[in-house]
Amino acid sequence: MKKILEDASVATGVHIHEWAIVPSNTLIFSPEMFDYCQKNTCGNYNKSWTCPPACESMEDQREKILLYKNVLVFTTMHELEDSFDYDGMTGGRENHTLLTVEIKKRLNDVPVFGAGSCPVCKDNDGNSVCAYPNPCPYPEKKIGSIEAAGINVTELSKAAGIAYNNGKNTVTFFSMVSFSPDALL
Repeated sequence: MKKILEDASVATGVHIHEWAIVPSNTLIFSPEMFDYCQKNTCGNYNKSWTCPPACESMEDQREKILLYKNVLVFTTMHELEDSFDYDGMTGGRENHTLLTVEIKKRLNDVPVFGAGSCPVCKDNDGNSVCAYPNPCPYPEKKIGSIEAAGINVTELSKAAGIAYNNGKNTVTFFSMVSFSPDALL
């Protein structure tokens, strides 16, 4: 797994800040997180195959994640000019997403979850635009949403022993990969 992370980091030029392997049976699934998604808290409700109402229920996603013995959690951390640096936050998320997509390319058919809705499809300007409600053109490339799976990232960071907050004027993004030890280690 370490080699996959290193190779993806080199390929994208995006530094992995922290990573850890967590037994999947220690993950805490929160109906409240899924409810936030259903209430359109982030603005992606009814806009993506990986967000409600199109995504699987939290229970269905939980069952699929628990089919794997472990999850790899990794983060990227990005410096900001100040706590209102929206462009820095957006750029950080784009870089994190680039790394997550590259890691997904290097894995064989395991569930990958990132920060927010699936970023795979793009419009002519390079912005993420899901084909929803039309059929997903790349189901094999799809990246789920950690939050839409009902996983609270704050609790995930605690389980992984990874910092959720890396200090003033920074933003940290999380992704998660489900795997079994014999598949990737």
